[in-house]
Amino acid sequence: MLLKLAISTAPAAATIFKAVLSKVTSMTLQLTLSFSLCHVSGVSLNMAHKLVQVTLCLWVFTSLLLPSPTAALYRVSLKKQRLNLNRFKAARIAMNGWGMLHNYGSSDGEVIPLKNYMDAQYYGVIAIGSPPQNFTVLFDTGSSNLWVPSSKCYFSIACYFHSKYKSSRSSTYTKIGKPCEINYGSGSISGFFSQDNVEVGGVAVRDQVFVEATREGSFPTFVLAKFDGILGLGFQEISVGNATPVWYNMLNQDVVREDVFSFWLNRDPSANEGGELVFGGVDPKHYKGKHTYVPVTRKGYWQFDMGDFLIGNNSTGVCEGGCAAIVDSGTSLLAGPTAVVTEINHAIGAEGVVSAECKEVVSQYGDLIWQLLVSGVQPDKVCTQIGLCVLNGTRYMSSGIKIVVEKENMEELSARDRLLCTTCQMTVFWIQSQLKQKGTKDTVLNYVNELCQSLPSPMGESVIDCARISLMPDITFIIGDKPFKLTPDQYIVKMGEGLTTVCVSGFMALDVSPPRGPLWILGDVFMGVYHTVFDYGNLEIGFAEAA
Repeated sequence: MLLKLAISTAPAAATIFKAVLSKVTSMTLQLTLSFSLCHVSGVSLNMAHKLVQVTLCLWVFTSLLLPSPTAALYRVSLKKQRLNLNRFKAARIAMNGWGMLHNYGSSDGEVIPLKNYMDAQYYGVIAIGSPPQNFTVLFDTGSSNLWVPSSKCYFSIACYFHSKYKSSRSSTYTKIGKPCEINYGSGSISGFFSQDNVEVGGVAVRDQVFVEATREGSFPTFVLAKFDGILGLGFQEISVGNATPVWYNMLNQDVVREDVFSFWLNRDPSANEGGELVFGGVDPKHYKGKHTYVPVTRKGYWQFDMGDFLIGNNSTGVCEGGCAAIVDSGTSLLAGPTAVVTEINHAIGAEGVVSAECKEVVSQYGDLIWQLLVSGVQPDKVCTQIGLCVLNGTRYMSSGIKIVVEKENMEELSARDRLLCTTCQMTVFWIQSQLKQKGTKDTVLNYVNELCQSLPSPMGESVIDCARISLMPDITFIIGDKPFKLTPDQYIVKMGEGLTTVCVSGFMALDVSPPRGPLWILGDVFMGVYHTVFDYGNLEIGFAEAA
């Protein structure tokens, strides 16, 4: 990894002052020599040249006192892995399974955020120890720990396919030994904490606590991954064992100029360069125009409040009251509520699974749902009134699209009862959304019946006809009151080349109950289009069109 210099804008006064203080001691001799040089040279020159000499002297002093305009940015060159259909299928299965089990938004520090590392595309190299041992890691804004395989990992297949850290070969290693387990829902890694120096993008981080993994789940995520481990860039609030994240130590040890890091992901499939992760600022060459900044609403993940969500020019209505969104460099997908993803699938012609239960609800209860909504019954009360959401004789209804009840109560419902209740809720949402667009009853019910055929497949891909991409609608996220549009070419994932090319939807279904949801996860599909700045100092996230 190389330490490169990049032209940057003039730093703020506080930054200049800080830089001056840190350099005063080392510059004393240089200033003395400069004064002597200017004095001696000034005496020997004629008056015509003295003005030039004075100007040069001032330039010398200014250069010594002020940070160079080419202030250092620390960069990690990112490599890109092309997806294939089998990996993508496995990724979608993993996302679906983990979404059912993970308590998204937990701050207890013991569960890593819902992850879909199977389809992660961008990764880079770090070094641990003295002399350095190199590891390929996924830089993940959705988690906060650093872990790599340990030389003491003997019984996990995944460890045999990746580089392993050997503490005995490092002179800067410090033993901690505290056991650790990181749960991923459908798997986990376990090991113990150690401490050593870590080099990231040319900058050395001293005494970094990390996890030596001695057991990795045998499921394909880690066995087939191109990366050895994961370097989390989330907040310490979700760090397992409350370990100080690498990024925090960069700030604590004053090795970066600004409390900012930024991602530029290269979406050009033919490019050799996958992108860059920049620590200590932003590279103006990575984006166009200005960034739109939104505040972090909940520390842990890089989470913010998102506004409306549009398919074409039409609002889906699901985020009219605001939705939580998480920027996650650890997944390439865009994940959102099932009801919305179903509408997207329908709009782009994605093949899903035909739901008999969905069609049953529409055919038997569609008219009644319409009448109740038109008469003014609140959407969150409709399914209780028609009897599709009943528990122990007491009618209930969640305030979200997907039903959520206490675990012991949920167990008393049969699988079919739960499915009918959830399907009813989605049907109410779809009809309510169409009512706002003043559609007629027959038109709306026909549309909802069609949506039943576009429900996201829980066990596989949503295949798209590649020839129809130009006919598909744009998808728009409203962030900071500004539209951030994704074109079909940007949200459709292409795999393979030539006659073997397969196109699949980049959207995944993920239902999270209020108050944490509805929730969107903006992965590499979004970050590749919009350069993303993570401003820790101001607790903001910035988006601008990527160069």
